[in-house]
Amino acid sequence: MSATRRLIAVVLLVPTLAAVALWAFAWPAARTAPRDLPLGVAGPAAATAQVEKELARHEGAFEIHRYRDEAAARDAIEDRTVYGAVVVTARGAELLTASAASPVVAQLLQQAVAGRTAAEGTGVKTVDVVPAPSTDPRGAALNASVLPLALAGIVAGAVVTVLGLRGLRAALALVGAAALVGLVAAALADSWLGVLTGDWWAEASVFALSTLAVAAAVAGCAALAGPAGIGLVSFLVMFLGNPFSGAPSAPRMLPEPAGAIGQWLPPGAGTTLLRSVSFFDGAAATGPALTLVWWAALGLGAVLLGTRLKARRTPAGPAAEQWEPALVA
Repeated sequence: MSATRRLIAVVLLVPTLAAVALWAFAWPAARTAPRDLPLGVAGPAAATAQVEKELARHEGAFEIHRYRDEAAARDAIEDRTVYGAVVVTARGAELLTASAASPVVAQLLQQAVAGRTAAEGTGVKTVDVVPAPSTDPRGAALNASVLPLALAGIVAGAVVTVLGLRGLRAALALVGAAALVGLVAAALADSWLGVLTGDWWAEASVFALSTLAVAAAVAGCAALAGPAGIGLVSFLVMFLGNPFSGAPSAPRMLPEPAGAIGQWLPPGAGTTLLRSVSFFDGAAATGPALTLVWWAALGLGAVLLGTRLKARRTPAGPAAEQWEPALVA
C-alpha cells in the first residue's frame, strides 16, 4: 500500500472509530428508560387494581408480576425475579425496592410510585429489601470494575498471543492469569474497599471467570484468524460489551436490542453475575454464569484448535530434507 493510501486510510479510520464509539456509549445513555421492567404488585385484587392502572399509564415501562402478599413479593425481589414491588394493605401502600440490584431503578421506582401517591395525598412507605452497601450506595465502584476487567482480559489474551504460547501452555497461562486477576480484584473490592458483601471466594471466581471469558476469546480468535482476531474481540468487548452491559443502570433500562446483546457478552454477564453472588446469595446466577463459561470454553477450545491446525500446515521439517539426498543418490 502506498504512503498516500495509508494516509487516507488513517484519516478515514480515526473518525469512523470515534463515531462508532460515540454511538455505542452515548446512544444507550441518552435512551435510558424502563422497558418491561419486572415490578411486583402484592395484595388483594380489588386493592391493587388502582395501582396497576396507574402503572399501566407508563406504557411499556413495567412488566407486572402479581403476588398474594408482602412476603411473596419480598421473596421475588430476593430471587431477582422483580426489581421491586408495590404492596397494598389495609394500612396503605408500601414500596419495596432493592438498591443492590440497581440504585438507578430503585430511585426510578420511588419517583414513579411514591411520588404519584404523595401527590395524591395518600403517602407511601419505601423499604429497601436488599440495600446496596453503605460504602457504595450508588453502585459506582461496582460499575467502575467493568472496564478494568475487560481490559485485563484483552491484555492477557494479547500477551499470550504475542509471546507465541500455543496449545496447552497458552490455555494454562490464560487460566492462571485470570485466577490471579480474580484474587486481586476480590481483595481490592471486598477486603479493602468493602463495596462487595458476598462470599469472598465466589466473588473472586466471578472476577476470574469474567476475565478468562475475554482473555480466552482474544487468544482463541488470534489463534484462528491471526492478529486481526485480537482487534475483532477487543472491538466487540470495548465498543459493545461495556456500553451495553447495563452496569450503571440495568439491562431493562437500555434500548433494545442493546440490553439483550449486552447480557450475551462478558462485561454484561459478569456484572449481572457479580451482583447475584455479592448481594443476592447467588440468586439468578445460572444464566450469566453459563454465558461466561461458554465464552471461556469456546475461547480455550479455539486456542487448542488453532495450534493443531497450524501444526498440520507446518512442513515435515528438517528430517524429511535430510532423507531426500540419500534417496536421490
